Amino acid sequence: MVKKILVFLLVALVLIQFFHPKKNMAASVPANNIAAINPMPEDVKKILEVSCNDCHSNNTVYPWYSKIQPVDWWMNNHVKEGKGEINFDEFATYSLRRQYKKMDEIIKQVKEEEMPLNSYTWIHKNAILSADQKQVVIAWAEGIRASMQQKYPPDSLAKKKQ
Repeated sequence: MVKKILVFLLVALVLIQFFHPKKNMAASVPANNIAAINPMPEDVKKILEVSCNDCHSNNTVYPWYSKIQPVDWWMNNHVKEGKGEINFDEFATYSLRRQYKKMDEIIKQVKEEEMPLNSYTWIHKNAILSADQKQVVIAWAEGIRASMQQKYPPDSLAKKKQ
């Protein structure tokens, strides 16, 4: 009985290797990228490329182990969730209120070391933000938020009361 179960599990493991989700790979940077509407210094761009864009853009750099199931499904789910929270390649399509809120969230999550996720930095050690890198990202997000406050009426940026 145990042998049959093991054989079944092995066959199932082999069969699932033929089923992979669509890869998150864009051919180019889209016109709706955050940099199209907000200035992005080169140091911020590099930080986002290394520590954020795999899950928060339309272009994930896939490691070798992503070709193995069920790891690929797990990674695909993480990327979908990340893009659902903020997608830097679609940022210009967000409402002003959502853009403002996302800048607040970036500031909070970087300060509280919630991003990048620990599960990502276990393998991607270069994605761990140094204290200086955190300050660069926070200052950039605060600058965008301040710019929005100057350009738009406060009620267009505040949360709607329900």
